[in-house]
Amino acid sequence: MENNVKKIKKSVLAINGGKPVLQKQLVIHNVGKAEIAAAVKVIKNGPLSGFAAVCGDRFFGGKEVQALEKEFSKKFRIKHSVAFNSATTALHAAVVALSIGPGDEVIVPPYTMSASVTAILMNGAVPIFADIDEKTFCLDPRSVESRISKFTKAIMVVNLLGQAADFSALLPIAKRYNLAIIEDNAQSPGAKWKNKYAGTIGDIGIFSFNLHKTMQTGEGGILVTNNDHYALRAQLARNHGEVVVDEIPEYSGGPIFGSNYRITEVVAAMARIQLRRLDKFIERHRSQSALLTKELKSIPGLMPAYVHPDNFHVYHRFAIKVDEKKLGLSRDKLIAAMKCEGFTMSKGYVKPIYLLPLFQNKKAFNNTQFPFVSNYYNGNPDYSPGICPVAERLFEKEFTFTEICQYPYTNKHVGLFIKALKKVISNKYEIL
Repeated sequence: MENNVKKIKKSVLAINGGKPVLQKQLVIHNVGKAEIAAAVKVIKNGPLSGFAAVCGDRFFGGKEVQALEKEFSKKFRIKHSVAFNSATTALHAAVVALSIGPGDEVIVPPYTMSASVTAILMNGAVPIFADIDEKTFCLDPRSVESRISKFTKAIMVVNLLGQAADFSALLPIAKRYNLAIIEDNAQSPGAKWKNKYAGTIGDIGIFSFNLHKTMQTGEGGILVTNNDHYALRAQLARNHGEVVVDEIPEYSGGPIFGSNYRITEVVAAMARIQLRRLDKFIERHRSQSALLTKELKSIPGLMPAYVHPDNFHVYHRFAIKVDEKKLGLSRDKLIAAMKCEGFTMSKGYVKPIYLLPLFQNKKAFNNTQFPFVSNYYNGNPDYSPGICPVAERLFEKEFTFTEICQYPYTNKHVGLFIKALKKVISNKYEIL
């Protein structure tokens, strides 16, 4: 009889052969009829791109691109918006715009998508990693200040998972040391710090339209700034600027070369619609996140997403910290069991970037050690394991997130998610 009872209990969990709570997997996809109509109109009527690498109006793109930039600037109360074919290329253009290059260091968090860091390397500068705050998962200002050297030129702030970093501390640090701030705001469009939009707080900010983001066009991005000079350099970097710079008499910003970072008219047309829908997306994210926060508070060992008191959080993803002792279950076993119940959760987000082979070997360009070792740079960047203990600890055992609060998931799905969590935890001793 005892053996039969054990078999019945084990069969409850999907990981042991039971029926999953969520039967049908959903795809994060929010494109509707309006976006389709906008794209089809451009495809039918053309042109597919309004750019040309020649001096004049076409250097700045077609009517859809320029309309997107104008509408984006109005929405986010910023002077200049420059559209790109990805947030990654927009990040590189931000580095170019600030004239950051060989011999310079940029402080950046290690808990971010690799593009935040490779954009720095692409211009021959050296990334220096500062640790993150264990509650917001954004840059820890104290760690940032400890990393500043005579080579530091900028701080790249990543507004992670839907909320802004601690700008109350970061802005004074940047001012004290005369450093620029780049905001990687790919995950936090619509988020606010003290009623100011994230992405518009620093010197330059970037937004993303990648398929995983709140505003989706497949790929695409945009750079924003209030600085005329930075905006022009970003536009030059976007569209082979070296071929026109001698025809722009008002430009005196030094040598520049660019690439094809241009966004198409089709993508820009879709992005205009997505921009109009942004507030509705955010309202939905926040509503479902409030429900999830309330439910998680009754589960010991699972800490819901923290919101800084100065912030308006838009919940690109819903972060959860796991206390394995209180939960009585390891994070990784929890994630494996939840996946079988139909809910995919992250396993620590990303490995801290400095632990990747590129940084451990200090070789980014073939077998050379440039820019880590060069005639232009006398620094000694430290990429040793342990330099950012909070980021490493979160990655290894404490951090996870779910996309359950993002469209097309609903309050019903949030309820099923909680049901699955409680099911796994109540049967945790049956997990193999």
